[in-house]
Amino acid sequence: MSQTPQSPRKILITSALPYANGPIHLGHLVEYIQTDIWSRFQKMRGHTCTYVCADDAHGTPIMLRAEAEGITPEELIAKSSIDHQQDFAGFNIAFDHYGSTNSEQNKQLSQSIYLKLKEQGYISRKTISQFYDPEKQMFLPDRFVKGTCPKCKTEDQYGDNCEACGATYSPTDLIDPKSAVSGATPVEKETDHLFFELGQFEQMLKEWTKAGHLQAQIANKLDEWLESGLRGWDISRDAPYFGFQIPGEENKFFYVWLDAPIGYMSSFKEYCEKSGLDFDEYWKKDSNAELYHFIGKDIINFHALFWPAMLSGSDYRTPDGVFAHGFLTVDGQKMSKSRGTFVMAKTYLDYLNPEYLRYYYAAKLTSRIDDIDLNLEDFAQRVNSDLVGKVVNIASRCAGFVVKKFDGKLAESLSADAQTLYQSFADKSETIADLYEKRDYSHAMREIMALADKANEYIAETAPWVLAKEEGKEAELHESVSVGINLFRVLMSYLAPVIPATADKALAFLQLDSWQWQAVATPLLGHEITKFKPLLTRLEMADIEKMIDASAASLANTKSSAPDGKKGDSKPAKKAASADYDAIAEQITIDDFAKIDLRIAKIVNAEAVPEANKLLKLTLDIGLEQRQVFAGIKSAYEPEQLIGKLTVMVANLAPRKMRFGVSEGMVLAAGPGGSDLYVLSPDSGATPGMRVK
Repeated sequence: MSQTPQSPRKILITSALPYANGPIHLGHLVEYIQTDIWSRFQKMRGHTCTYVCADDAHGTPIMLRAEAEGITPEELIAKSSIDHQQDFAGFNIAFDHYGSTNSEQNKQLSQSIYLKLKEQGYISRKTISQFYDPEKQMFLPDRFVKGTCPKCKTEDQYGDNCEACGATYSPTDLIDPKSAVSGATPVEKETDHLFFELGQFEQMLKEWTKAGHLQAQIANKLDEWLESGLRGWDISRDAPYFGFQIPGEENKFFYVWLDAPIGYMSSFKEYCEKSGLDFDEYWKKDSNAELYHFIGKDIINFHALFWPAMLSGSDYRTPDGVFAHGFLTVDGQKMSKSRGTFVMAKTYLDYLNPEYLRYYYAAKLTSRIDDIDLNLEDFAQRVNSDLVGKVVNIASRCAGFVVKKFDGKLAESLSADAQTLYQSFADKSETIADLYEKRDYSHAMREIMALADKANEYIAETAPWVLAKEEGKEAELHESVSVGINLFRVLMSYLAPVIPATADKALAFLQLDSWQWQAVATPLLGHEITKFKPLLTRLEMADIEKMIDASAASLANTKSSAPDGKKGDSKPAKKAASADYDAIAEQITIDDFAKIDLRIAKIVNAEAVPEANKLLKLTLDIGLEQRQVFAGIKSAYEPEQLIGKLTVMVANLAPRKMRFGVSEGMVLAAGPGGSDLYVLSPDSGATPGMRVK
């Protein structure tokens, strides 16, 4: 798919629209960094590449949050847009245009597409039964109904699927359903809704999904859905709702997922108005321009079924590619607020250089949809080894000699051996370009770092620091450091899409105007450079730990932190008549008790804490994630006795930083203490993550 710069392309690319109801976190940034790298690469190759995005600004959650904050939805989304764009800019993500789905342009396009679909007979009206909140006087989306799962009987589950057993169902199937908005018991109520008849596009979608527009894993998954038959897609919501009113309807609004992808078009149209690009040239049915969407794997159905069908039915072109990526884990586990690994973009930027994360993500990302893991120790090691130790080190080892010995001028010519070495670096240009094109960034980074190793070997072999001390070695010294600077320039060219801010500093050092992919074909000879200034500093684990601590502190849902099962940290309890039992504590209200989230936990590992007399370090599986808890039960149990047992833990206790590590909850135990202490265990049939009532 890689093309030479002699064949310029017109490319439009998008990332999924971030929802205006919350901040950007490190999981979101996987996608925007992946897309930005591809955009920067295409521009370096000389192509006309436009990268647009927008805030997804409609829906019930935004309406309710604005109401809770006492502001209008418009005020809420305006603030979110500023925050989002600041976060993205902080990570050097360079959109050509960033819009909002709540724009006049998006309203006009959404209504136009809907009317075209209606005119072609693709819109139908059906009466449905839906939960209604009698207190708030509003119909409830699936996620705004909670109750007990009808399959596994786990309580407090959403109205569309159970997080405990994975079952999917209708909200009306829930046992004891409650409105998540008011807490009232919802009632069923009939209403008319509008549907996009997706089934009429079944053959078109079968062909489109198999025509190379999707990754193989995604195409195969969609095959299952297509074979089972496609149903109509509900595209309307009842008032009150924050969104666009449907033309010709009273109190009916477009479902957020109808106008959200149209936001790609409207954002691009706004850019066309200020840049002079032709909107129709990119979106007409027979367009020669290329259109690509970068998205997460969780929204494939909207982008690979609904979206191409909507475009086809309204006489627009369909995407050339929909590229899905996996989720982010941190240290092998789902991002966790209690562990501080649910890191917001702003928190990261307070402590660390964004270029570090851009490079680490690039080193992990492939063209597949696999999840990627941010291993914090590996993160520091790889940044320091690759970027600081291998790449930046080349310039720092050579630049001083060029400036002091040769007035900043590189050699006018190179020997045959030196030219051959340089050519071997330049010859990798198309290989690395092809890897970028295919989004196999991980392989591209390996190729680049292999070249960096080769460059450092050359510098070690020629040893300019030795040549500088020897008489009559000026020519050899000049070539050695000139070759080193030229190899550094090639490496930075290849890395420029990934670490653009560092690359800009390198441009200033090399006294070049811009990075052009094809420019590496010719070395810099007789060229003047300036004094070298450090481009990157080492990434210290202490700074990473500060970031994690700050994240945990900002996300903690309580201000106090109690000892996690460590009896020695509390005052001696007042004794009752029997020395074996404590007196009944001060009374609490039912509201106090309701704040405690008790969960079934499986002890998957237990080990002694050598520095502590009473503590065991437990690893607890609570269904959705694992937690580390320090418990004062060492006198009663050998660690191996506990592994595999089910117990009960306080899951919403604020994390407590101890000198042995962070404790993320409290296990419950009973007894007078010492060897007479018993970890609470549930009856058979309980499963990890189940809430204790």
